Amino acid sequence: MGTTASAAPQPVYVAPPLDNVHANGMAHSSMSPVHMVNIHNSRAKSIITNKVAPVVITYNCRQEFQIHDNFHKGDYKVGRISESLPEHYLVKGEYFMVQDVYSKADVLYTTSSYGAPNFRQVKGTYPLYGMGQPTLNGYKQVLQRLQAQGQQEIIFFCIREEPVVFLHKDDDFVPYTPRRKENLHENLQGLQGEETVESLELSIRNELYDFAKLSKNILYVYNDIEYFKDEPQKMSITCEEDIHVTEEVYKRPMFTMQGYRYFRLPLPMEGAPLEEDFDAFVNILRESPSLCLGRNASRLPPTLVFSCQVGVGRTNLAMILGTLVMKRLKGDSQLPLFQVIQSLIKKLPNGQQLMEEVDHAITLCSEMHNIKEAIYENASKLEGIGEDYQTQGSTTKEYFLNRTKQSLERYFYLIVFNAYLHEQYPLAFVSNFSQWMCCHAWLYRLLACMDMSELSAPAELLTKGARVLVADEYLALDVLSTIKEMKVANFRRVPKMPVYGVAQPTSEAIGAVLAHLMDEKRKHNHILWINVQEELVLEGNGQIFIPREPSCLDQHIPCLSPLVLQKLETSLKEEILRAQKWLEVILEQEKKMTMFKTCLTIQELFNQHKSSHPGLVYKRIPLPDCSSPREEDFDKLHEAMRNALAEDSHSAFVFNCANVLFLGFKNRIIQDFFFFLLKLDLALQGFPECTDDEIVSVPDAKYTKGEFEVVMRVVRLLPDGHKRKKEVDLALDSISETMTPMHYHLREMIISTYRQQDNSVIFHTQQLPNERSYGIFSLNLIIYFHLWMYVLSCHFFFANNSPNHFE
Repeated sequence: MGTTASAAPQPVYVAPPLDNVHANGMAHSSMSPVHMVNIHNSRAKSIITNKVAPVVITYNCRQEFQIHDNFHKGDYKVGRISESLPEHYLVKGEYFMVQDVYSKADVLYTTSSYGAPNFRQVKGTYPLYGMGQPTLNGYKQVLQRLQAQGQQEIIFFCIREEPVVFLHKDDDFVPYTPRRKENLHENLQGLQGEETVESLELSIRNELYDFAKLSKNILYVYNDIEYFKDEPQKMSITCEEDIHVTEEVYKRPMFTMQGYRYFRLPLPMEGAPLEEDFDAFVNILRESPSLCLGRNASRLPPTLVFSCQVGVGRTNLAMILGTLVMKRLKGDSQLPLFQVIQSLIKKLPNGQQLMEEVDHAITLCSEMHNIKEAIYENASKLEGIGEDYQTQGSTTKEYFLNRTKQSLERYFYLIVFNAYLHEQYPLAFVSNFSQWMCCHAWLYRLLACMDMSELSAPAELLTKGARVLVADEYLALDVLSTIKEMKVANFRRVPKMPVYGVAQPTSEAIGAVLAHLMDEKRKHNHILWINVQEELVLEGNGQIFIPREPSCLDQHIPCLSPLVLQKLETSLKEEILRAQKWLEVILEQEKKMTMFKTCLTIQELFNQHKSSHPGLVYKRIPLPDCSSPREEDFDKLHEAMRNALAEDSHSAFVFNCANVLFLGFKNRIIQDFFFFLLKLDLALQGFPECTDDEIVSVPDAKYTKGEFEVVMRVVRLLPDGHKRKKEVDLALDSISETMTPMHYHLREMIISTYRQQDNSVIFHTQQLPNERSYGIFSLNLIIYFHLWMYVLSCHFFFANNSPNHFE
């Protein structure tokens, strides 16, 4: 049956592959006229030659296959850079494969930290990024970073018109591009003709794979085109998967990342884009609902990422196009940098237009002074202060902080007054301005936190010494003495309820609390842990630290957006680890300089425990200290509770914030305990019957019972108002049982703070600047409690599958 072959691997001689090789000068010549194809099958017995291809029949005639070497039929050419370098196959008969990006091109030095050369975000707050060409692993690092910042939808644009392929090297895929011998530093332009760049890359990939098979799985590429030391490099290519095209690198994340999309938008390296390039960009906009005006306004705008070779010329052009789209998407001509103004214009009807009208008026009247520029000037001076010193009766930081706040408050009220004019001018001022402000009480709540919201600043302030890290042990008073047993301060439980409160825990403390709740006695399989901390928090070297101003260590630096908090914490962590320098930290009894070997965000702490505790659900819902919770905060708490109980009716609930000295009274823990006590009582057993009023014989007894005038107005307004108040008081009384005498009852906080405000002998304004704020806050909170109690009673949340929004 044909010619018998030995059982050992046999070389099969085939026709020379380079019969039609053209020798074009020094660049081209002929390869060896004979090539062998090895049959790697030790059981091969016979080889039959026919007109189609060699046929191999395996041992005992059980298998038969043909050897197809179609790549030998290609008219492949060979060449060399110079006479001193070896000869090898050329892409498309004339191009050499050259490493795409060199380290010197990364002028921003972001490859190691971000994953791509020259990675950057546009100035301001637009979610627009640009970068140079990454490797496969580098691109994965970029995506992981964007996800860690809370980016929900990512649209990636490759704007390269030249073909790029990625070759397997070590554990990564490195980009290479074809270059002409005459100019190895420049990419090819206009190469594809009528062919798309994607098709051209596939064609090049096929050629490169053929070259490797013709050269014993070796592919020749160039890394050093300056001195050609050890060039060309030999790349081992054993299969087609060792060569990726651009589409494979950028499209595959679509299968693992929800909200990720990829587009190839080739732009020219020089000159303006063609009209069809703009048309292609417009078509992408049409296909992207999140980039259109009709998008869901409650969702964050998509993140746009643009990439060319080095991340400079074409990337910058594309980022400008993206910025113009974002301006139209958000309807703004300039996004304000101050958080309080951003929040204001988001809530006001036509807020962007109102701000632009004010800006125009400021510009018209700015010959001698510009109010808006004064804000930025004072803020810039504030951030630029290194060592603080006394001036005009206050510190330099206090001086410029007050100047910034005053200018910002002026700007705030100009916008608000413009909103008033838009509404009341056509009505001939039916309401005066103060009445109109009272009807929009949320403006006062927003203004109350103005100075706090603007204290968020770049992470570099810490490493430059403008801020210090304060240890939790300095801020925390473990009045319940629970650190020894539970590894965290003030661990406590609402009596007879699976509701717990703690201070800010370390990773060790989280593990101790989870072990306690899941032990044989309590047996909680599902735990909802809500962090209501509104400050940046990090765990460094196993301790909890919070950044603070050196001159006012007890003052919060809050931020009420969980996404912004996560982003700031991540940036702060990366800055600390990047700097690798001794930083000043404030401990319980001393100051010292510390080098951080480990640093983790709070999200990362809980992520560590999710693998060993699958029933753990972690939420970050920051709540303010300086005012009552916002309406959307109630909605978030409601939804979190509803989902947890739907998952497991025996769920446990843990709340944590930082320990607050003296006037903090654990306000956020108290209010969360209260919310969830109400909901648990409703969900599990209903409220007990309210008993008759107790006879209270103390001074100001009606206030001790919570019968403040404004509260009683709400009681009279709500159906069954008195019953609702008794239910609220019952829940507050239950919560107060977990407190020590220094943690006041919420009702007592109001009258106590009022007395402190009047007692100017004992309490001075400079010592306690926020007494009145805390009293108003507590009163405001009780009013919200009554309203929330009524909402829960009217809309029993288990009776309806759809959530009821308090807002």
